[in-house]
Amino acid sequence: MARKQVASPFPTARPLRLPASLLQRARAPALPARSAPASRIGAQIKALRIASGASGGELAQNAGISRSMLSRIERGLVSPSVETLDRIAGGLDVSMSRFFSDQFDRTDFCHVPAGTGIRIDRIGAVAGYGYELLGHLLSGNLFVEPYLVRLEEEAEPYVSFQHPGLKFLYMVSGRVSYRYGAKVVELGSGDSLLFEASALHGIEAIHEPPVAYLSVVFSLRD
Repeated sequence: MARKQVASPFPTARPLRLPASLLQRARAPALPARSAPASRIGAQIKALRIASGASGGELAQNAGISRSMLSRIERGLVSPSVETLDRIAGGLDVSMSRFFSDQFDRTDFCHVPAGTGIRIDRIGAVAGYGYELLGHLLSGNLFVEPYLVRLEEEAEPYVSFQHPGLKFLYMVSGRVSYRYGAKVVELGSGDSLLFEASALHGIEAIHEPPVAYLSVVFSLRD
């Protein structure tokens, strides 16, 4: 006697088809191709912008381009025209040739053991202020001057230092009053300052000798 086939309680499986709109959303957008030359130029522009202290919006406004365009240039996603590069150079107040100084394959390394820094006789140095150069780098667009400064017995307070760039100051020993523009702060061993060096600054009073501090100046190369 033949068996009677019973219909399955489950419907026949069919492939699930999603709407085309959902499939388009699910697919990750393809990233634009990045070229090596565009990436290098973009990195140089970003480094110069950061060193100048300008935000992306400020540079875009000064250069007369959109913020999104500048962002794509800095990330190496587009190859800017000569006219656009000239605008950006004008916004940074640098020569356009600065964008093509490739530093990616050039690195400097400077090791100065304790007590072996170079004693520097700086032009116009204040009497009693001894400068020991702790390193020097030849490559890159950022010029860095690290000094260990020691005040000798005849050193007097001096508050008229003024120069381009940023300065980082770290007190090694002693205690002083340090003036920056209209502000005066007390500094002792372990205290530090970071400021724009374009304003008048310097030691206003020496409270506890001997005074020694690390002074590092950061500026863009001409």
